[in-house]
Amino acid sequence: MVSRDRRSEGVTATTATVPDTADRALDFDALYRESRDDVFAYAATLLRDSAAAEDVTASAFERAYRKRSRFDARRGSPRAWLFGIARNAALDELRKRKRAATAPLPGPLHEPGPDEAAEQAAERDAVRVALSGLAARDREVIALKYHADLSNAEVADVLGVSVSNAGTLLNRAMNKLREALDA
Repeated sequence: MVSRDRRSEGVTATTATVPDTADRALDFDALYRESRDDVFAYAATLLRDSAAAEDVTASAFERAYRKRSRFDARRGSPRAWLFGIARNAALDELRKRKRAATAPLPGPLHEPGPDEAAEQAAERDAVRVALSGLAARDREVIALKYHADLSNAEVADVLGVSVSNAGTLLNRAMNKLREALDA
């Protein structure tokens, strides 16, 4: 009779060398590095509160890390998957707060000259005011497209609508934003 210890000998060594399929399918470190600023900008646009956006960004990445084994590349890009998680985290925060707060959008990454800085500040303020006047759904679709830099197909995946519907939503939201800026 083979002893119990003898049968399990080598099992640990064998299982330790089996690669984690989730890590092969999803380079989480690279996804984090390339998406963290975009996720924050997206959350800040939805929540209009930079402190809450930081919390939501952290929560989204924590959720994504825990669920990384569930990522399926056949269902979409890693960024679309991540922004779906970020969207759910932001909506959870909005439901929890049940109020809207105002927050500045992230600023530029380089220091412009004084004239350029004043012009950019005025433009940012005008866009911020115009965005705040839009419906939450319109702000969200604009944030997904321009802050998260997602394609229409990825926006559709995040919102759970067809690609053509995502394009229509984006077009309508941008028209409303232009009208608000012109007013």
